[in-house]
Amino acid sequence: MITIPYITALTTYFSYGLLFAFGQFRDFFRRIFEWWSQSDLQGYAPICLGLEDFYIRRLYLRIQDCFNRPISSPPDAWFDVVERISNDCNKTLKRTTRLKRCLNLGSYNYLGFAAADEYCTPRVIETLKKYTPSTCSARVDGGTTTLHAEMEECVANFIGKPAAVVFGMGYVTNSAILPVLMGKGCLIISDSLNHNSIVNGARGSGSTIRVFQHNTPSHLEKVLREQIADGQPRTHRPWKKIMVVVEGIYSMEGEICKLPEIVSICKKYKAYVYLDEAHSIGAIGKSGRGVCELLGVDTADVDIMMGTFTKSFGSCGGYIAGSKELIHYLKHNCPAHLYATSISPPCAQQIISAIKVVLGEDGSSRGAQKLAKIRENSNFFRSELQKRGFEVLGDNDSPVMPIMLYNPAKIPAFSRECLKRNVAVVTVAFPATPLLLARARICISAAHTKEDLVKALEIISEVGDLVGIKYFPAEPKKEQLK
Repeated sequence: MITIPYITALTTYFSYGLLFAFGQFRDFFRRIFEWWSQSDLQGYAPICLGLEDFYIRRLYLRIQDCFNRPISSPPDAWFDVVERISNDCNKTLKRTTRLKRCLNLGSYNYLGFAAADEYCTPRVIETLKKYTPSTCSARVDGGTTTLHAEMEECVANFIGKPAAVVFGMGYVTNSAILPVLMGKGCLIISDSLNHNSIVNGARGSGSTIRVFQHNTPSHLEKVLREQIADGQPRTHRPWKKIMVVVEGIYSMEGEICKLPEIVSICKKYKAYVYLDEAHSIGAIGKSGRGVCELLGVDTADVDIMMGTFTKSFGSCGGYIAGSKELIHYLKHNCPAHLYATSISPPCAQQIISAIKVVLGEDGSSRGAQKLAKIRENSNFFRSELQKRGFEVLGDNDSPVMPIMLYNPAKIPAFSRECLKRNVAVVTVAFPATPLLLARARICISAAHTKEDLVKALEIISEVGDLVGIKYFPAEPKKEQLK
């Protein structure tokens, strides 16, 4: 639970209120001028209408240069950011030919596989020559190669489940699977800060949805007891199925799920557990097997395990791992498997090769070194940020660390000042976060060296003083012994 300082909350509300008031004032005069001009679509209702359109035009466009920055190199520890210019007050941005070499603190390149790798890259190139970039077919038609079968077996063994099925997009994995597993008469109990893909999947299922306080097992148990006692709305019949959906690492908070307690509660009330490990698989745990390994939870106690390959494995797509019966059912009923084009063969090879490196099956210890490095880098960077007075969310070992900004004026200020100093960061604001809780989300990689992190800390600390986002007193520097 984030406790916002009173003055910070007051100034943030005032800033948004000022932006809203001036935006409405400008829109009033805009409507007057448009009344005199002829519309090309007379009689049509405007496609863009309402507060969403207002927010984009009057708030987002002012700072859109801080988002969607194009890059022109692999998303390694350092990458090339394409510079853009605007001649119409940020309404449109035009790419230039100039590049800016920046330290990358925004990509999900947790284990460093996004750049060329001595083991993975040659095998991906050979696969590209053999299979071409796409199968041009769904899995049930002509889209299943020997690589796809090998990949699913490899993933299942790595996760510690009997079987797995792989999809071409991580977001779709959640949003397409939940409607297949749950339906009318079922109950989904979701963490209040679950990812949008889970939210949309739950809504699309037609199930009743209840939310429990973020990462609070005691409130989850309270919700479960109340819902089991009440039963279905109107009829009060028992629920057909109950599923609790949580994430391994919450992508906007950097917090690790309290999985042992949640599993214990779900066992007590006979509810299924659905675990989204998009940010935790490959990044935490002694051998990279995610939050179950880190917290000592038996994977047999988690009914459905979901994850993606875009964070730790340098590829694309997502997976569902579970019992053989579950995977067999999904392969015959899930639209994402039946109708979507199968995952690209080179991407499948990248996944297989990356997992082999992590497990040491490439004949080296690079996988273990990468896992040790991401853990060391994450804990060092987090502790140093906190020592400098920043409000940093999340837990130790998590490579995701949000720095709280709060005020809307500090979002572009922090992003632009960091970019001026050749550090690329990702800033996040409403609607991805609550209105008052804007933040910069730092993602650490095993590819970062100690020198990279020290340089980043110096620049972020300098910008933090300039922008005014050090909400806690900094620790005094210890005098070095001569």
